[in-house]
Amino acid sequence: MGSYTNRTDDAPAYRLDPEGGERLRIGDFEVVIRASADTTGGAFTVFEERDPVDTPLHVHAHEDELFYVLEGEHVFQVGDEELRVGPGGVVFAPRGVPHAQRRVVPRTGRVLAMTSPAGFEGFFRELAAGEPDAYARASRNHGITWLG
Repeated sequence: MGSYTNRTDDAPAYRLDPEGGERLRIGDFEVVIRASADTTGGAFTVFEERDPVDTPLHVHAHEDELFYVLEGEHVFQVGDEELRVGPGGVVFAPRGVPHAQRRVVPRTGRVLAMTSPAGFEGFFRELAAGEPDAYARASRNHGITWLG
């Protein structure tokens, strides 16, 4: 299991400049970690998807996920529902419910996502390390089951 943490009451205040964050390159896809377990006292993780790729149907065992669309048109599947969302739109995908995401225009748009509890940033760090079998290992370590 990944490094998921319970929230602590002693998390300090946290500030990040607009272009700040931990940038991770995964092939031709970039993720920017805006808030992590370390900066939120374990409460949540926030990451931005840049140069986005579509995400196939999958299930998270450990965290709920909330998506806030910054740019572009996106289609989210959550369970049996298909939700088309543009800038300013929000989609919630509870843990245990299969979900997927695709862009109406491939490789366009930006999404800010929050997962709770914190720790999901570890998935992206493992992928960015680029080691053999990283995708399968990161998925296993972070409780993700790919369905499509």
